[in-house]
Order: sequence, then C-alpha cells, then structure tokens
Amino acid sequence: MKNKTTQYYGAALLAMFFWSFSFVWFKVAYKAYDPMTVVLFRLSLSTAIMFVFAKLIGKLQPLKKSDFGLMVLLSFFEPFLYFMGESYGLKYVSPTVASVIVATIPLFTPMAAWYFHKEKISWANFAGLTISFLGVSLVVFDRTLGFTASPLGVSLEFVAVLSTIGYAILLKRLTNHYNGYTIISYQNLFGSFMFLPFWSVFEAEKTFQTPFHPEAFGAIVKLAIFASILGFIFFTYSIRHLGINKSNMFINVMPVFVVIFSYFILGDEINAQKIIGVTVVIAGLFLAQLKRRKRKNGDYPVFQT
Repeated sequence: MKNKTTQYYGAALLAMFFWSFSFVWFKVAYKAYDPMTVVLFRLSLSTAIMFVFAKLIGKLQPLKKSDFGLMVLLSFFEPFLYFMGESYGLKYVSPTVASVIVATIPLFTPMAAWYFHKEKISWANFAGLTISFLGVSLVVFDRTLGFTASPLGVSLEFVAVLSTIGYAILLKRLTNHYNGYTIISYQNLFGSFMFLPFWSVFEAEKTFQTPFHPEAFGAIVKLAIFASILGFIFFTYSIRHLGINKSNMFINVMPVFVVIFSYFILGDEINAQKIIGVTVVIAGLFLAQLKRRKRKNGDYPVFQT
C-alpha cells in the first residue's frame, strides 16, 4: 500500500514537472515562432494524439448536442483565453514570474465556489491569499516599488488565472457526464478552431516565411506531448487515487521547478528577493489549503498549462 501511495504522489509530481517545463519551452519556441503559432501547433498536435489515444483505449465518448454549446464555452475559457493570456504574457515576463502568478490559481477556486455555489471560505483561504499576493509582489516589484516585470505581461498572466475560474465552473457540470479524456480531446479541438482565424490574420504569413527552426519546433512538440498529454495523464492518475484537493497541492511546487529550469536552460537571474517571493507564495498557497472545505463530491476542478 505504501508503494502504491508513493506512485500516486509521484504521478502528481511528474505532472507538475512537465507543466513547469512548459514555461521554459514556450520561451524556446519563441526563438522562431509567435505565440498563436506555438499554441495552434501545440493544440493541433495534442488533439490528434489525444483523439487517437482515447479511441484506442475506449475512453472517447460521443458529445451530446445539448452539451455542444457548453463545451464550446469551456474551450473559450481554456485553452483559448487561458493560452492567450499565458503565451502572450510570456513574451513580456520571465517564466519564473509567470509560474508564480499561475500558481495562485488554486486560491481563486474557493472564491468562485463561494460566489457561484455558496460554499464557505475559511480564514486560511483569506490569509493564504493575502500572503501569496505579498509573495507575488516581491517577485514582480523591486525595492523602490517599481515593476521589475512588465505590467502588461503580469496583467496577461492574470487573464490566464481568471479564465481558469470560468473554466472550473463549467467543468464541474461537464464532469458529471464525460470522462477527462473526452473533455480534454474536445476542448483542445474546439480551442484549435478558435485560434485558427486569429492565427490566419495575424501570424500565418510570417509563419510560412519563417525557416524551419529545429530547436523551436522541438519545443512545440515537447509542449504537446509532455505538457498537454503526459502531464494531464499523470495528473488524472493522481486525482483518481488522491483526489484533486491533495493533487492540487503539488501545483505549489511549480515556481520552484521553473526557477531552477529557467536558471540552467535560459540563464535567468536568481536573486534573494525572487527566492523569498517564491517561498512566500508557496507558503501562502499551502496555508490556503489547510482548512479548505470540500465540495460534496470532494473535489475541485483541475487546470491545464
């Protein structure tokens, strides 16, 4: 039983490991390609693989006509709006700053649950939210209270955070009828079609004129396989045995991974203020989950990066 528990926690940690790498892979992909090109290629590749995989293992469910509009709206929040905020935000801020902001997502879920589902919020949620925002401030501001990170980039990353709230609210309804493989397959498919017209107008011509860049394209393939597919599969495995509340706690380690990866792969600077800021954010996130009330089914929705 102990070995099984280790596997469950190991799966959650692997998911965070892959998702943390995605912040760095975005930066590598940007060496040759623009944000919408990166996301469209990533979604198209992951959609094709997910549909084939889900079909082969017998997990792909047909989408009911009555749920079509709901699935389209779900796809608008994530991946469309989420990736718009995250990918464009990464054009202006470092992976470390982006990951710290995105890691605050678990804090906002109880707020949405309180507003839309009348669930109570504990003192730990408020305390954790306050502490984590203090940590974010340490990462994005310098000692004179001037931005060390781009205000536009920070704002875009918070668009990604807020879009996840809409996603979580809709996901609660869809998980009553569809499994995770089906939801992720369709939301990536619809998300690809949402990106297509914007990509066609703003980036298609430049993309066709860009010489093939092996390193940048390789990063897109890694994003599709490891972040959009394997990360989700490992996290689903963890959720099945630990529940989303326990699995979600591993989201808190993402900024730590990103700081390390960014330092070794991208050569990003690590200073004492950033280290303290990341530590404060993580402490606040853990505090916020100490007394988190469960839904009736015991779980909170998951996000994808």
